[in-house]
Amino acid sequence: MTAGSMTFLWTPASLTVSLLVLLAGAACCLISWRRGGRTRSMTLLELLRFILIVLVLITLNQPEIPRQIVPTEQPRLVILHDVSGSMQTQDATTDSGVVTRQQTADQLIRPEVWQPVTQKMQVLFEPFSSPEPTGARGTDLQSALAAAAERHAGLRGLVVISDGDWNTGEAPATAASQLRVRGVPVYTIPVGSEKRLPDLVLSATDAPTFAVVGKALRIPFRITSWLPADTSIAVTLTGTQGEPVTRLVSVPGMGQIQDALEWKPTVTGEYSLSLQIPVNDVEIRQDNNQLTIPIAVREEELKVLIVESLPRWEYRYLRNALERDPGVDVSCLLLHPDLQENGGGRGYLAAFPEDAQLFEYDVVFLGDVGLGPRGLTAQQCTSLKQLVRNQAGGLVFLPGIQGNQASLANTELDELLPVVLNAAVPRGRGTARPGRFALTEAGRRSLLTRLEADDVENEKIWNGLPGFYWYAAAERARAGAQVLATHDSESTAFGRVPLIAARTSGTGKVLYMGSDGAWRWRKGVEDLYHYRFWGQVVRWMAYQRNMSQGESMRLFFSPDRPEAGSAVTLNANVMTAAGEPLRAGSVTVQAVAPGGTTETVRLAPAGQDSWGLFTGDFVPREGGQYLLKAACAETGARLEMRMSVLGQEREQVGQPARPDVLREISRMTLAESTDVASVQQLVQKLATMPDPEPVIVPLRIWSHPLWGGLIILLLGIFWTGRKFAGMA
Repeated sequence: MTAGSMTFLWTPASLTVSLLVLLAGAACCLISWRRGGRTRSMTLLELLRFILIVLVLITLNQPEIPRQIVPTEQPRLVILHDVSGSMQTQDATTDSGVVTRQQTADQLIRPEVWQPVTQKMQVLFEPFSSPEPTGARGTDLQSALAAAAERHAGLRGLVVISDGDWNTGEAPATAASQLRVRGVPVYTIPVGSEKRLPDLVLSATDAPTFAVVGKALRIPFRITSWLPADTSIAVTLTGTQGEPVTRLVSVPGMGQIQDALEWKPTVTGEYSLSLQIPVNDVEIRQDNNQLTIPIAVREEELKVLIVESLPRWEYRYLRNALERDPGVDVSCLLLHPDLQENGGGRGYLAAFPEDAQLFEYDVVFLGDVGLGPRGLTAQQCTSLKQLVRNQAGGLVFLPGIQGNQASLANTELDELLPVVLNAAVPRGRGTARPGRFALTEAGRRSLLTRLEADDVENEKIWNGLPGFYWYAAAERARAGAQVLATHDSESTAFGRVPLIAARTSGTGKVLYMGSDGAWRWRKGVEDLYHYRFWGQVVRWMAYQRNMSQGESMRLFFSPDRPEAGSAVTLNANVMTAAGEPLRAGSVTVQAVAPGGTTETVRLAPAGQDSWGLFTGDFVPREGGQYLLKAACAETGARLEMRMSVLGQEREQVGQPARPDVLREISRMTLAESTDVASVQQLVQKLATMPDPEPVIVPLRIWSHPLWGGLIILLLGIFWTGRKFAGMA
């Protein structure tokens, strides 16, 4: 370190004022010396006064002594290389063929590549991805840049080897701005292709988690093609403990197709199905052509109750369709208004079931039935509400031309109805011209209205279904309801008349069907669409309720497909030995994660009228199969089930690289971005960089504590001298 001569940060104004004050001070000191008798003590005091004036004036002009500091430590060059999941994309072209981005980066971080640079600076290699400890993979480019700048003193520059795919943390431009202020250049080397390379991607987003023996199971799938030409592909399902199931589909070039396979399991048990497509010769990846789908196959019957007044056509065909379903046990209650007794026969009930029997039903269809002597009682309406809200049951409203459901407006069932009915038109509206269902955007995505696997074909089916001549006068959908289909032409002040609407209520589900003409869908195709629709409705409503069930306990969760990092609600229905709902008790669930960690969740009663419902929340931290172990201390009941959690995959293998992000970082820090082939040119440029300029650090005398202490000391001596000289 060397010091230069003293400099002043004066201005013309400050210099002029200083000279005037100096002359005035000198005059005052001379006058005071003459009046004091020109003694030796007065001479020393006035001289000290003049020195203080000079020191103060020097301070006002800010004297500084520049010091030149030459770094003694060797400067550092930090090479940050990306090790995130997206670096496994196989789209980096080399002389030996196409390799992964990670393999390309590994070749660039060999010490011999940067050997010329080590003669002038220390070269350090540091990997980066995401600092999150939650198990969610990602790339935090901003944190990597900022942390490297804070961690290393004497940083001469940064080199970033990455595909630029940042997906967590702040924007990298934030760190780039800070590095530019500090004078640290960031050189970037993008790896990977900016364009999507040829590939076929197989995905199954809505695969079910359990199936029923003897019942055909539809496994939907989607194939996305990044190939330039149309391709015929055989989709194969294996692991069925029988013959593989194959379906031939045609995938358009640079497009996608959605379809489904059907499989009918014959044996109960835990299955690990494998869905796969062949690997095309030009594909860059082979690991996205196969999926593993865990499915539990059970032997069970869904219990359905149909409550109706008159045996209209919709009731007859609905009853027949469900009775022919091997997985459904149907009971009927026909409250005929013109008869003294309820309808009887095979599968008919003599009276509305008591609570203990009602809660055994998974789904209840409520037809053209209202409140009254030949209808439901207020208590029965309350029981139906409890079945839905606390027992995870399903309720389907099927209004009819008699308009009996209008009387339910004053019961607890009214708040479950997904739509608001026009009270002035309780018997609905008839039309001479047949009306048709028009799917909404939500209806096009819903599994309830999926009559065909392909979106376009499904739309055609709905547009071609036979029309109806009567519909309920619904004004609008209620808050929280999802309208799946509307009238194709009739509207109210709130928009098109809702015909099919669904909503959740508590732990259960509710569906509204505003027309009784679904039985007409049988025209020309028999049971095909009518049976498929109502079968999907029953299974959709009973899905959660039948996730896992024991003799006295039922365990289910919401949402149906939980994701890592998002809250999951665990629900348990617990019954006593006498068959009554347990209203108070201790229910715990141990959630065993795929990694082996265990979290205990205590479920609390849902309320005073919880009717045996216990609920609690927890957040899964990783994707995969969780094992849930439920236990109740009061009843001794125990239950186990598995829950599939979707992982938060921020890192998408196969996505195009983003070199524009890296180029922007280099531009902001006054550096440059180079491709893999030109790395040696970058190395030579860094090796010939001039030595860093010495740092000039000014010693500010005017603000130094010693300078201020000197002035105060002289002031003290001056005032003490005046006292000894006998001056006030």
